[in-house]
Amino acid sequence: MPPTRFLRRFLRRRPPSAGRYPRAFGAAVVVGLSALTAASTQAQDVYFSQPYATRLHLNPAFTGLFDDASIALAYRNQYPTLIGSLQTSQLAADYRLRDQRSAVGLLVNADRGGGLNLTRLEAGFTYAYHARLSQDLYVSGGAHAAYGSQRISYGNLLFGDQIDDNGQPTGTSAEPLVYDPVRYLTLGLGGLFYTPNTWGGLAIHHVNQPQVGVASDAVLPFRLAVHGGYKHYFVKTTVKREYREVSLAPTGSYTYQGGSQRLELGVYGTNSPLTAGLLWRGALPGPGNAQQTLVALLGLTWSGFRFGYSYDVSLSRFSRETGGAHEITLALTKFDLIEAAKRRLRRKNYTAPPCPTF
Repeated sequence: MPPTRFLRRFLRRRPPSAGRYPRAFGAAVVVGLSALTAASTQAQDVYFSQPYATRLHLNPAFTGLFDDASIALAYRNQYPTLIGSLQTSQLAADYRLRDQRSAVGLLVNADRGGGLNLTRLEAGFTYAYHARLSQDLYVSGGAHAAYGSQRISYGNLLFGDQIDDNGQPTGTSAEPLVYDPVRYLTLGLGGLFYTPNTWGGLAIHHVNQPQVGVASDAVLPFRLAVHGGYKHYFVKTTVKREYREVSLAPTGSYTYQGGSQRLELGVYGTNSPLTAGLLWRGALPGPGNAQQTLVALLGLTWSGFRFGYSYDVSLSRFSRETGGAHEITLALTKFDLIEAAKRRLRRKNYTAPPCPTF
């Protein structure tokens, strides 16, 4: 039985009587489950279903490429029917500097969930430098540095000394369950090439593989992300400062982290101001890699405002029982049309990548 399912069933059981289970029972379960999960898995990053709405998480080279300034919020609730569902919140912001060749960004991620109430908070900065190699070929290179903190809580577990003679929970436990948070520094690099119709990028996160647990092998493995796509425009016009687009964009990505490999194939259709997408995400063949997900998403862009919603429909039996995932993104952007015209005259205007945005 997978460790996640065992933990779910264990937490749903009624409290045992003190006569049947000794005081050390709770501690033994905690130690056993910790050893079991630590032996079979490593800490991993969350996979957002709207990668281009959370693009600083995907690749730091995206910093400052789309707007003069922007701020975005994202929320993801995965496995909502499971006790201890996995919830992720993200704040991202970027600002293009006056030289128009570089930009800085802020990225904050907060993860919480699981039977032991695992919490991870990462906050850091991104930087990107943009260049034009030829008339229709652009490049951007980026870097990311963040400080993180990770901890777990035993507050939702029940120990033998908390159960009275009638089998009812009472009081607090005397078990010494002290777990100080683990703090770490993580570094990442990324690059992006693009033309008016195509794009391709590569990013490596956690290149220093920081330690995030008390065990010597509890590290955050590096995450390799390769992504790209092509956009075909049926309509692309700007009339009276109103941009209109009708397009179709197939996309693809590959992610590797800690022995896990994921492939994602999708297609986005845009008819301004709406964007709709359908993505398939699945683990590549390998031991235990059977999870597959179908993602439906809808985005709206209007007057500096971007909104996106997506829902994950799992194609595997276990994940279907846990309720899929909901994801919401919201962004406010600023783009100065007058300054953009001046940049064109100074030949410092850099076309944004054609990848989907909403």
